[in-house]
Parts: sequence; C-alpha cells; structure tokens
Amino acid sequence: MNLPTPDDLRERRTDLELTQSELADRADVSQPLIARIEGGDVDPRLSTLRRIVEALDAVEGSILRAEDLMHSPVVSVEPDDSVHNAKQVMDEKGYSQVPVIRDGTPKGLIGNYDIRQHSDDDVGKLPVQEVMHESITTVEPSATVEEIDTYLDHHDAVLVVEDGATTGIITDADIAAHVS
Repeated sequence: MNLPTPDDLRERRTDLELTQSELADRADVSQPLIARIEGGDVDPRLSTLRRIVEALDAVEGSILRAEDLMHSPVVSVEPDDSVHNAKQVMDEKGYSQVPVIRDGTPKGLIGNYDIRQHSDDDVGKLPVQEVMHESITTVEPSATVEEIDTYLDHHDAVLVVEDGATTGIITDADIAAHVS
C-alpha cells in the first residue's frame, strides 16, 4: 500500500483549491490536525488518513474536466480540402465551424463566418487553409471547466489534445449543457 506523504496531501489539497479548513470539514477532522499532518508534525491514524484521502477524492471527482465535456470523435477537415467540402461537412452535421486538422494536429478552425468574410467569389474552390483562422486553443483532457470557460471567452472552440493527437472539441454549448 502506497501512503501519501504530507507533501502529497498538501499539494493535492492546493491543486484542488481547498483550504485546510475546507478539507477538515469534508474529512470530519480538525483544521489544526490537517496543518500538523501537512507539516509532518504528526503521523495520522490510518482511519484518519483514509477519511482525508476520501474527501480529496470526492472533491476531485466533482470537478468537470475537458474529458467529461468534449465531443469525440472530432468531425474535421484537412487544410487541403476545398472550402466547398468544409461547408458540406458543416451543413451535414449542423455545425457552424469545424476544426482543421492534419495528421491529428490542429491547424485552425473554419466556420461560416470565415467563409462569408472572404472576398473571393469562388471561395468554395479555395483550399481550407486559405480561408481558415489559425487561432486555436488546445487543452489536455484533465483541464478544468474553469480553464476551458476562460478560453471560450476569447475563442469559438477549444480542442482537446492528448499525446499530440486531437481527441475532442468543446464549445460554449457543451459547457452550458453541463451547467444547466
């Protein structure tokens, strides 16, 4: 059995943005005991340590992460695809935008707005890479909903990337569906 060290407990508590008092309330122990355990001044009983770890697990499990919110598999187009093809994909799926991905790596987004803003009359014949916007935000699957929400304040979508491969996409609608 691998028991957490005082540093492990402190790090996990701070990563979850819990105060010592909040953790103490959740674990049904006193705040001074949490402080003494984290300081290495006292070795807790196994039952006390178990209550603390279970409280941390419960808080961690209640945090929404990218992997909980994302749509997968990602419907996308490639940079060399025609804008006409991208528009067909968006229309078929009912999306206003799709990511542009090559070999699993995100290159940008193309949306109805990008297509309408283009001055070329034959925009449908152009390759996606000439019309897309390259500003795209990526996060790891473990990113929190707060992190993602901040990115969505400035971007249309957030792509979830794991080990260099795009595994999911998150939009404002996905956040709203989990909040309501």
